[in-house]
Amino acid sequence: MNIHEYQAKELYRLYGVPTPDGQAAFTVDEAVKAAEALPGPVWVVKSQIHAGGRGKGKFKEPEAGDKGGVRLAKSIDEVRQFATEMLGNTLVTVQTGPAGREVKRIYVENGSAIANEFYLSALVDRATSRVAFIVSQEGGMDIEEVAHNTPEKILTLTIDPATGFQAHHGRRVAFSLGLKGAQVKQCVKMVSQLYKMVVEKDMSMLEINPLVVTEAGDLICLDGKMDFDSNALYRHPEIMEMRDLGEEDPAEIEASNYDLSYIKLDGTIGCMVNGAGLAMATMDIIKLYGAEPANFLDVGGGASKEKVQEAFKIILSDDNVKGILVNIFGGIMRCDIIAEGVVAAAKEMAITVPLVVRLEGTNVELGKKILSESGLKIVPADDLADAAEKITSEVKASAA
Repeated sequence: MNIHEYQAKELYRLYGVPTPDGQAAFTVDEAVKAAEALPGPVWVVKSQIHAGGRGKGKFKEPEAGDKGGVRLAKSIDEVRQFATEMLGNTLVTVQTGPAGREVKRIYVENGSAIANEFYLSALVDRATSRVAFIVSQEGGMDIEEVAHNTPEKILTLTIDPATGFQAHHGRRVAFSLGLKGAQVKQCVKMVSQLYKMVVEKDMSMLEINPLVVTEAGDLICLDGKMDFDSNALYRHPEIMEMRDLGEEDPAEIEASNYDLSYIKLDGTIGCMVNGAGLAMATMDIIKLYGAEPANFLDVGGGASKEKVQEAFKIILSDDNVKGILVNIFGGIMRCDIIAEGVVAAAKEMAITVPLVVRLEGTNVELGKKILSESGLKIVPADDLADAAEKITSEVKASAA
């Protein structure tokens, strides 16, 4: 689960991490009041959407101007102007895709006199099962470009959970950024606070781009992008309260209500699979046979008939879906239960797109019998390759 920048900075303040003062605003008047409550004389007006690249983004609407989603205001009148241009308009960035995201809230922040910009992030390193800090002197830039062009400018530092954060970790980060004197002590304290926050709040990722040194010599986190482990959110109701459903795909929200793992993609072949590994393999083989998957959907190991029906509804809510491939290996899950769910969903929703079903495992023969006696146009498949070949052929034939 992601949160907005202004919410991330609320967490910074809770843990004593240095960050500029600012306030969220949902209306133009609120933005003006927020600026008036801050010292100024310079303010930063930031669009709040769940996507990076806001500063380089462009608004779809001409009346929103062409200055991007992060703007420097030198007067209260400019704060009002920028808020008016941003709120209610659609911001397109490299991460939103061409559809963009509507800006429903902004963040008005006190301006900072910047001397240097750095990059710092913390994430769960799956290879080492540790929290890793990634730092670079190339702050304010796309870290992907830095990693590709000058990987030697990036330091990766992992922290052993048995010992936790130690002062030498903070000093190593500070020295890699070229900090000296009092800034080293500030960095050690800041990294310690960030590590504590990442662990205690079950974050899977924290990114600060840029982390800056001000002209006064102070370290400040100017940005905050946080992603939380959804499996641990039951422990953090205070984080769940920060969830902005307006920034999430409606189908993905509906899927989460039924404990389905669903991610919308750009293809035309809807997939319903049990098990993340099998789902990935299914998407790969669809691509191998010349088509594109429309989604990742894992119904889990113990899906009920009702859960399967809801999965079909979610898949068919995507207008791009031109065919559906059901690929189930029945271990814990019984193939006859899946078959009953498929038949019930097909009848209830009057499915008109091609439907290919591959079943294997517990009660597979009973499952196949239920499908064959349903009277529905369901194409059976013997194995994964056969299923992929059949669904791609069926979709091409129906489009002809």
